[in-house]
Amino acid sequence: MTLPPIIAALRKHKAGAVLIALQIALTLAIVCNAIFIIYSRVDAVRRPTGMDESNLFMVEQQWVGAPSGDDAASLQKQDAMLREDLAALRAMPGVVSVTPSNSMPLLNSSWNGSAALKPGVDLRGGNARTTYYFGDDQFLSTLGLHLIAGRNFTAADVVNKGFRDNSQPDIIIVTKALADKLFPQGNAVGKVIYLNGDTKPSTIVGEVERLQAPSVDSWAAGFVWNATIAPIRLNGNFARYVIRTKPGQLDTVMRGVRDVLYKVDPMRVLDDDSVKSFADIRANAYRADVGMAMLMAVVCLILLAITAAGIVGLTSFWVGQRHRQIGVRRALGARKIDILHYFQLENLLIAGAGALVGIVLAIGLNKVLMLNFEMSRMPLVYVLGGLAIVMALGQLAVFVPARRASNVPPVVATRSV
Repeated sequence: MTLPPIIAALRKHKAGAVLIALQIALTLAIVCNAIFIIYSRVDAVRRPTGMDESNLFMVEQQWVGAPSGDDAASLQKQDAMLREDLAALRAMPGVVSVTPSNSMPLLNSSWNGSAALKPGVDLRGGNARTTYYFGDDQFLSTLGLHLIAGRNFTAADVVNKGFRDNSQPDIIIVTKALADKLFPQGNAVGKVIYLNGDTKPSTIVGEVERLQAPSVDSWAAGFVWNATIAPIRLNGNFARYVIRTKPGQLDTVMRGVRDVLYKVDPMRVLDDDSVKSFADIRANAYRADVGMAMLMAVVCLILLAITAAGIVGLTSFWVGQRHRQIGVRRALGARKIDILHYFQLENLLIAGAGALVGIVLAIGLNKVLMLNFEMSRMPLVYVLGGLAIVMALGQLAVFVPARRASNVPPVVATRSV
């Protein structure tokens, strides 16, 4: 099989060949970036939070008529109400542990700031950005975090403060990612850091393997694993409780938690969205990512189907026009496999030309997405993967009309004279 006859035939059908090549180029550009988006979203959805996510749920509630001031008397009253709730929740059948917390991974409600090695360094000059979690001595066990160095908080370490109190904790536990960022040489336990540009040092007493930030938005991507845990019960007229249950008891405890809290103090707000399992929190956090991945998958399938249909239609049209030439070639000794290979090679040339243009378009589209939608650079493997898909698609699409062409009998040449 030689190329000159194929190139000569394509010159006679320039418009169709160019249209198919452009369609393949556009499909390649979109498919490469769509697959990259799908992988990025799926990878984000599947990444572990660092917690033991089973048998875990959260309660959000607000007291009605609770003290709202920052004076000592108001804070102590608020703290007493919080501790009374904690005692009642921990006494529930099926409950393993309970901790107050300002947030949870994937909750999309976060406290963020800076962590530095020198005092007085704020976000603009901080060594690292970090997200803050506040809880008591049961925080690690309730969330199921893995302590890899140092120690956990004790009940004596836990203090209470108001939501508007900007003082920094005496001791903290940090994630391994934050410890490695601040102390690349290791041995972060026992070292001091300065939070939020303060001059008061906070001593690292423990290190957990992983704890994800509450936000899954792109702005938090740079410090998604940099978490700082402080032994603090936050006081206010609003509280969140994280509850771990015994296996198989999650639904039962979730149904009964409202009655328990109302029995402690009926003057509170607990609506239908106040009690959420972590599975629901995860699903809600990644709903947009899952939707985007599904949309991109549908777009890919539609584009590939349209491209395949275009190749089939154009090749079938060309086969109909070339019946006489095919018959002549068969009469001169061409085998069926030769005719099949002719059309496959012809499609390979068209698809190859389109793919070269498509690679340039794919890289350009990725740069546009990087500039306007904060996407990361697409690795070359996605371009090569998209190239393999469209080239294989072209060969599969051309096979049926090409096989039909190979079945044209030699006698067609005499009938066409």
